[in-house]
Formats: sequence, structure tokens, C-alpha cells
Amino acid sequence: MKTLTIDASAWPIDNLNQLYALSELPWPNWLTYTVYQPLVFANETAEYGNGNIQYLPGLASGWTVSADGKTYTFNLRQDIKFSNGDSFNAYNVWAEEYGFYYLSGNSSTWMESYDFFNMTNVHFGPSTIATLTSSGLNTPTSQVITMMENQNWPIYVTNSSQIVFHLASPFLWFPGALVVYDGLMYDVNYLLQNGGFGTPTQFNQNFNLSPIPGTGPYVVTGESDNAYVSFTQSSSYWGASLTASQIKAQPLLDPGHATNVIVQVKADDLSRFTDLSTGAAQISEIQASDWSSVTGNSAYQYLTQPPWNGEVALIGLNPNIYPTNITAVRQAIVHAINYTQLSVTAYQGELKPYVGPEYPAWSQFYDLGNYSAYQGELKPYVGPKYPAWSQFYDLGNYSAYQYNIAMAKQILANASINTANFPAFALNVQSGCQACSTAAQVVKTDLAAIGITVDITIQSTSAYYVPYGTYSTNVANAAQIGQLAFVNSGFGWGPATLTPADYWVTFVSNTSLWGNWPGYSNPTVQACVNAFTNTNSISTIQSLCTAAQKVIYDQAPYAWLGTFSLWLPYGGSLVWKTGVVSHFYVDPVWTGESTEPIFNTVTFG
Repeated sequence: MKTLTIDASAWPIDNLNQLYALSELPWPNWLTYTVYQPLVFANETAEYGNGNIQYLPGLASGWTVSADGKTYTFNLRQDIKFSNGDSFNAYNVWAEEYGFYYLSGNSSTWMESYDFFNMTNVHFGPSTIATLTSSGLNTPTSQVITMMENQNWPIYVTNSSQIVFHLASPFLWFPGALVVYDGLMYDVNYLLQNGGFGTPTQFNQNFNLSPIPGTGPYVVTGESDNAYVSFTQSSSYWGASLTASQIKAQPLLDPGHATNVIVQVKADDLSRFTDLSTGAAQISEIQASDWSSVTGNSAYQYLTQPPWNGEVALIGLNPNIYPTNITAVRQAIVHAINYTQLSVTAYQGELKPYVGPEYPAWSQFYDLGNYSAYQGELKPYVGPKYPAWSQFYDLGNYSAYQYNIAMAKQILANASINTANFPAFALNVQSGCQACSTAAQVVKTDLAAIGITVDITIQSTSAYYVPYGTYSTNVANAAQIGQLAFVNSGFGWGPATLTPADYWVTFVSNTSLWGNWPGYSNPTVQACVNAFTNTNSISTIQSLCTAAQKVIYDQAPYAWLGTFSLWLPYGGSLVWKTGVVSHFYVDPVWTGESTEPIFNTVTFG
């Protein structure tokens, strides 16, 4: 196919700037694997087929692990170039990783919130960056190579094609931290020649719409803010000569089957469905308003999530502001929310395929084909939960919080709490997301039943995200965040790494860089989080996390709304016409990196 067109529903947060990988952005990142390739791939065939997660070579041809589990030595594929001709080498990887450390403000948990490294001896700042800029990374000076070979720093090179990550403690799943985000490689040499990293408080904005070159099969050839990005197959892609058997073994290296690709934003669901039905787009995000047109028509196929996916929805109950700093109040709230109604109303959980019009009041004249009702979009769960790693979650075998107004009122009465004395609870919602607003209205109605008033404020995307950041930032900004916060405004949340620790470090850790929106931490819970990166003993981790699960369940820092059965929140998925598109792969961390297909893997016919 000459041109593949994909209709998306929203423009990426933080545009196309790969520096924001530090904060698990841009999202959705349309350049994932197509422009920016990772050091480590997941075996997506196995992962999506049976939930068996395997780490496979990406830009790293392989790796070894020391006997104590602390030292990972990655051998890089050789003779790879970035799309502008710069060399991909160990020097570039070194500079990218320490660049993230610098942009984090020298946080020890700079790599996606994990406390992997002892950064005590590291001094990477403006003077280091100036030295790198002067040297360049294609053939660095001896001074720069000596600095990069310094084994007193936790990440160091041994030569141009080998880089070592020395962990402070063993971590069995370390390659899974390099599958997306901080593991996606961009051309740091180009970055240094075009303004550098920026600063921890102001990342270089030059790359918002002019992305840094990558090693992938496509290059960005055009873009219009909040409208589209166009891609063309790279004439210099290192994997263009891979054999059919090599691509079959690792389909994520595929050079692609369309000469050009356009990913465009169509905010209106009907516009995306119209593009799909007329052939103006070959793959579209179709959501609630047109979903019945998909499920009721065999001409269309759509993507569903496997049961081990990691996409979740949740509301943070802020323990750092009155009165959600009272445990009994949070416990009452999690039983006052009607999860089924939320699924039906906001997440379109009970959409029903039908023929022709439907008028339920006159059911004897409608739905005469007797179709089966579509199952609920949100599936209840006990959080945190990452189903692909079920051996580390819900270890107490608890039941999901149930909607029970009588119980909610009794909890408050037992604690002698009169909600009539409460201030109105703040709940901020991102503009442009009608379903987010609908979900907020459901919560407002539910909490009114126990005497809690909720004030909903619709904010622009930029204003909405201002107060959120690290665990510490969220604690400091508790008043600005408010008592209630839909994590990611109510959109689904996918993991940032492919490891079992991800949702522990994201939602309930004091090392979280992004995701712990209520600013929740507890010593028993933190002991579970820390165990992942300080022991190889599975039984020890499970024991500590069993204790942590009880604390979380009892303290209720979140209302765990549900996991998803469809690819997109609010009822919907990626949709394509039968006979036009035959197959593609998607985000290995279950929408955590992107909601669009990895388009170099799209096959036709």
C-alpha cells in the first residue's frame, strides 16, 4: 500500500518530544518502534497469545547477567545508523540515560520510578553536557571515552558496542524496564547540536514538533500541531535487508508495508467512523457513539484486550487533604461509588449489538435478531493489579470494593463522622473528554447519597496536568489537586515498564515519578515496593506484598474502578475493515506507551 491512514482521537500529550519519556510521555506516542526502537523487545506473539512475557533482543543484540544479578552487560547491534546518518553506539546510549537522570533533577529513581542505581558518584550536569557537545558522540574524544568508561558510575561503556548497567541490588526483570520509554533510543548527537537537553525545569522545546531522529523504519516528514503527523519509510533503515525469517522471528523489526503513513487527529467519533467506512482511513479509533455500528456489522474487526492486559481505571482519594485524610471517609467513598453504573454510563459497558433502530420500551418490535448483550467494559478488580504478573498482586485474595450505600453510611456513623460539616470535594476533569465529564457526574451523584458535595471543574489539558508529577510534588500540591482525582483524568492507565513491580512503584510508592496522584505512601507498602529491587527471593517479595495489599485494601487510597476488555476506554477500540487490514501489533505495555498500532507491523489483505 502506498499510504496508510490512521485516525486517532487525541493529539499526544507533550507533542513528539522524546525527552518526556522521563515522565512516561509523550502519550500516545505514535513514534514508538516506528521511529524510536528500544534496546529490548518483548515477544509480542507470546505476550498477546498466552500472556507469556519474554524479553528479546532489540537494538541490543543480547545481554549477560552477573551471578549476583546486579550487573547487566548489553551488546549492541553494530553498523546501525540513525536516520540522519549519525552512529548508534554505546556512547549514545550512555548519554541518553544520563540525560534523563539530569532532567529528573538528579533523582535516584529517574528510571521510571525504580530505585535501581546508586547515583552517589555521578556528576552529570551542564559542564558535562558542554563537553559532550564539543566532542560529539559519533567518534568521541579520549577525554569523553574515559568519562564514559568510569566504573564508579552505575552505567558505563566498555567499548563502542557494549554498555553496562550496574544495579545497586539485583532485579530479575531489569530488561523489561528498557522495552519502552527510557529504553527507546534517540540520536543524542543530534540533540546536542540542536540546543541540548534543556534544563530539569524546562526541557528543550525544539523537539516538540521536530522530533529527534531515531533508528526505526520510518522518519517524520511532516506535522501540524493537533492535526497530523506524516511518516515515510526510511531509505537508510538498518533492518531493510532483514530476511523474511528474521522478521518472522521478530516482527517489530519489519521495514513496513506502506510507503507513507499519516496519523491524524479526528476529535469527532462520527468523523473517524466515516473515514473508516469510506476508505479514507484504514484503521480508526471508534468509541462509544459509533461502537454499535462496528459490533453489528461483520465488515469490521476490532482489537480486544487479553485477560492479562494491564490497562486500568482508578480514582485517587487524597490522604493529604481534609477530609479524605480520614481513613473512614475513604472507606465510605469506595463503597458509595456505583461501579456498575459507572461502567454503563461513562465507560459504555453495556452496549448491545442490534439490527436497525432500537426502542427498549417496545422491545417486542426491536432487536428481533436476539443478539447477545456486549459484556461490561470495566471488570472489577482489587488494586493495584497488573494481571500479567498476577503472582505479585491481590495476594490476600480480597473481594473488589462493592457498591453498598448502607455500608458506606455505617462506616461514617461508626467513626462519628457527619458529612454535613465537610467542604465541597474538588474533582478536576480534562476538557475535550466528554466521557471523563460523564464519569465525574456519576461520582458526584453517588457521593451525594452519603452527604458529600462534589464540585467538578473542567480544565484545559495543559492546566489539568500542572499540579501532577512525582509523589513529592503531589503531596506538596495536595490542595491544588483536591480530594478526588481520576488518574489520567479517567482515561485508562497502562504500565510504563514490562516488569511485575510496575504498578507497585507507580501507584503506591514514595519513589513514583508519575502516577501516584493522591500522594499515598505507607511503610509496610514501601517495604513491598523496595523488595523488588533489593532481593532475588520471590517468596520474600510475595510475603511483603501480601502485607502491603492488606494495608492498601484497608486504607483505601484509591477507588479501583476496573480493568478493560476493549483497547480504548469508554467503550471502543482500534477498528479496521475485513479484507483491508489483516494484522498488526500494538503496545507491549497495554496502552501505556501508545493507543495506535505499531504501524510498521500493519499487513494488508
